Formats: sequence, structure tokens, C-alpha cells
Amino acid sequence: MDTSLILSNILNPPILFFFLGMIAVLVKSDLEIPAPVPKLFSLYLLLAIGFKGGVELIKSGVTQEVILTLLAAMLMACVVPLYTFFILKLKLDTYDAAAIAATYGSISAVTFITASAFLTELGIAFDGYMVAALALMESPAIIVGLILVNLFTVDEKREFVWSEVLKEAFLNSSVFLLVGSLLIGVLTGEHGWQVLEPFTQGLFYGVLTFFLLDMGLVAARRIKDLQKTGLFLILFAILIPILNAGIGLLIARLIQMPQGNALLFSVLCASASYIAVPAAMRMTVPEANPSLYVSTALAVTFPFNIIVGIPLYLYGINLLWR
Repeated sequence: MDTSLILSNILNPPILFFFLGMIAVLVKSDLEIPAPVPKLFSLYLLLAIGFKGGVELIKSGVTQEVILTLLAAMLMACVVPLYTFFILKLKLDTYDAAAIAATYGSISAVTFITASAFLTELGIAFDGYMVAALALMESPAIIVGLILVNLFTVDEKREFVWSEVLKEAFLNSSVFLLVGSLLIGVLTGEHGWQVLEPFTQGLFYGVLTFFLLDMGLVAARRIKDLQKTGLFLILFAILIPILNAGIGLLIARLIQMPQGNALLFSVLCASASYIAVPAAMRMTVPEANPSLYVSTALAVTFPFNIIVGIPLYLYGINLLWR
């Protein structure tokens, strides 16, 4: 593997600020980001990436390539929780296995955005409609995870209110804002882009950098939770993303995605949700231990993907597309 890919990724300002946040916790600095700020930045990033994706989608149109990509995205969002659940069942009970499987079947928007920035830095083109794939992969894993809980438990006291489950899966703030921004981008097109470009484009990398600084702080604080997970889950949180990305790359090669799109698709397959799914699991599967599914996704998989995974998956693309 070309180490220059990893170096070019690590030496990106947003990634370096992620490290700075982790170091701040490890050296016991009092650096802290006020609680409402990360939430605001998270909403901004979703708005900006969704709006840009909608503009690009209307430019490209709904072609066979777009349809195949979106179908592949939904397929992976449904299949990943199934096989990861049975792997996790080797060591965990049904509740924890289903919650973690749903977490890894869903996606991390910030990992996707970081990969987009990496491609831009390298000058590799990608299509904006990949944001639609991002939006479609957010929710199905929650539904699959809850179905697995229903199938593999015999707790008669459990009663799922499916209307609440579906509401949490499809109308939670991140999914709603992302899809809404995408639709507004489609409706307003190039004119809308010109109007909002100073806001959605000019501020983007600064906000991403500040957000990753906060993510570094949060990830470092979650490291102590890994003591509860044991070696099995730590290895799972590293190896499963590589497996998922590998499957994603094979699908991308099969349907002939361009290289930039293939990287984003593999990153979506490899990432794990640490916002939408944990919120849904806490509400619907309270028996699952949040420290397991949050710490594995946030303290292991997220740093692994943005530091090593993204350049590793690009290396795999360079081999397969050669």
C-alpha cells in the first residue's frame, strides 16, 4: 500500500484537528467545546452536503448508473446487519448483538464528508448523487435490527410500537435534514447553488475542521469504555469495516462505478452510526448496553476509517480498477 495516501490523509487540517482533540483529553487539558456548538455544526454539515448533492443530482439526472448505485446502497444497508448479527451472537446476547449490528449497518455522515474532502484534495471526481445513497442507508439498518430482536427473543413483555420505531428511523433530525436539503437542492438547482454557495461551500471546511476537533475530544473520552468490550469487539470494530468496504468495492466494480463514487460507497459500507442508530436503540431496545455500540463505533471504527480506512479503500480501488 502506498503510504503517501495515508500521509496525505493524516496531514489534512481536519484530521490533524481530530488528533488535537484526542491529545487534549489524553494530556488532561481543559479544552472543551460548548454542547450546542457541535450539534449546530453537525446540522450545518448535513445541510451543506445534502443541498450540494441535490444540485448535482438534478445535473446528472436519474440514469441507470444512479438507480443501480442507490439500489446497491439499500441492499448493503439491509444485508450488513444480518451477517454481523450472527457474528456478534457468538459472544453477545441478542439485544447487544442486534444493537451493534444495526449500528454497523447504518452510516456515519461525517466519515462520508471526510472522504469527500479527501477526494477533493487528491483531485478525484465524484458525483453529488452519492449523497442520496447516504440518505437511503441511514434508516434501514434500524428496522432490520429491531426485526432481529423480535425474531430471536421470546420476551412476552416486550411490545414494539412500530409507528414510533418508523418515526425514529425516518424522521430523526439527521435523516430529515439531509433528505430535506437534498430535495431543496433538486428543486432550486444551479440558481439555488449560486445563492447559497458562500454559506454551503465557503464555510464548509472550517466547520468540518471544528467538528472533527470536537469528535477527537469525544472519541478519546470513549476509549475507557472499550475496557468493557474486550478484545472481541475491538477486533470486530476494525475488521468488519474492512470486510464491509471490500464487499462494497466488489459491488462498485460490478456495476462500474467511477473511482470517486466507489470510494464513497465503500466508506458508507464501512462506517458505523454513532448518532441516529444509538438514539433509536436507546428508545426501542433499552436492554442493550449503549457503552458497547457507541464506544465501538465512535472510539474505534470512526478514527480507524478517517485515518487508515479511507486511504486503504482507495488503494483497493486502484488495484481493482487498474
